[in-house]
Amino acid sequence: MRVIIFGASGMVGQGVLRACLLDDSVTDVLLVVRRPMNMTHPKVREVVHADFADFSAIQSELQGLNACFYCLGVSAAGHKEADYTRITYDYTLAAARAVGTDNPTLTFAYVSGEGTDSTENGRAMWARIKGRTENALLATDLHAYMFRPGYIQPRHGAVSRTASYRALYRLTSWLYPVLHRLAPRHTTTTEHVGRAMLAVVERKGEGPRILTSADINQLGSP
Repeated sequence: MRVIIFGASGMVGQGVLRACLLDDSVTDVLLVVRRPMNMTHPKVREVVHADFADFSAIQSELQGLNACFYCLGVSAAGHKEADYTRITYDYTLAAARAVGTDNPTLTFAYVSGEGTDSTENGRAMWARIKGRTENALLATDLHAYMFRPGYIQPRHGAVSRTASYRALYRLTSWLYPVLHRLAPRHTTTTEHVGRAMLAVVERKGEGPRILTSADINQLGSP
């Protein structure tokens, strides 16, 4: 299986990349990055690309893919709606169009979030835009799956790129077992997300298309 990952340098993306490297069914992993990650692994190849609104310059690299794991995203905090829309909606749909051009049966797994507003009419800006993005992806011909995790615990060295999140995880990581026991339907880990993304590829567009933390944990369990 040949996969492509967007956002591999982020916390979730690191977990997904690790899952791909450990899975024998994955033969090739293409990373689309703005800055080189300088990974050395026989499965991995990096393509450095600056404009995430237009992938036409690297279209020739996006052939023969079986799955796209889209983990790119930012917190809505500190972003105006236009900027958040550009990063969350425009970039995601540009990637979906690019990877789907030569791979019509590709599985597209998108990291959304718990509380996403499918009606696109709610008060929370981030939830509306995430909902709009999900709806647009589900309307494509791709085998699209929306991942809606709640709290995600980083595992195996995965680190958030957001300083405030890194500090939060350092302070609260020891509490995760308690949190998971209290709210198992709203908590998951980067390890479970990675394994679950690989699992949905086998569904080939069948089954539920919107996955909660509970679904992710079930699919991503060893």
